[in-house]
Amino acid sequence: MTTQLMIVEDDDRVRTALRLAMEDEGYDVAEAEAAETALDHLRDNGAPDVMIIDLMLGGMDGFTCIREIRREHQVPIIVVSARDDTHDVVAALEAGADDFVTKPFEVKEITARMRALRRRAGLTAERDAPQDIVLDGARRLVLSPQRGTVRCGGDDLHLTLTEFRLLCELAENPGFVLSRPVLLDRVWDRGFFGDERIVDVHLRRLRTKIERDPSDPRLIVTVRGLGYRLDVQD
Repeated sequence: MTTQLMIVEDDDRVRTALRLAMEDEGYDVAEAEAAETALDHLRDNGAPDVMIIDLMLGGMDGFTCIREIRREHQVPIIVVSARDDTHDVVAALEAGADDFVTKPFEVKEITARMRALRRRAGLTAERDAPQDIVLDGARRLVLSPQRGTVRCGGDDLHLTLTEFRLLCELAENPGFVLSRPVLLDRVWDRGFFGDERIVDVHLRRLRTKIERDPSDPRLIVTVRGLGYRLDVQD
């Protein structure tokens, strides 16, 4: 089945170049020059398999667009932007983006990131994990790697692909510290050239969804100078 991609970009030249490159990669591409148009498309047609979103859009900006999408959908999102300030990168990831690419960029970089996202999605779908993992017995917080779900007290928690992959990696090594480089290598794929702080941002978002008290995390513990450890709660 053809992978469905939506590009949300108000620069006609950039949008056309991306569309042509992605069609060459075998994607079925939909375009939107404004966030409002993209959101209307999602309401009418459902979410695509993956999205590329610019931050600097006319009308509603990319940050708001991503937050609106995350209210209903967990589609993988790559942000492209000329704004390379650390604050903007962190804000985009906090809003719910999975990856960030700074303009100007080579189209081959975007296609490589897209292939990595597809591999990550495939790995999540094909994980060889026959048993559910109880993360917190008292709260009935259960990770189901094969089904791609996390449930708390019987309710589904809505994690992004990146958040789910991070949780799976930590849950496969309970009680062991995983460093940021190791998590980058396993979750973002080999050859990722991003800032290691991307791990911190996604784990911070993950904690808001699975911790009893995100300000005092007990499940995902930071080990200063080393990395992160998952401590299963009885």
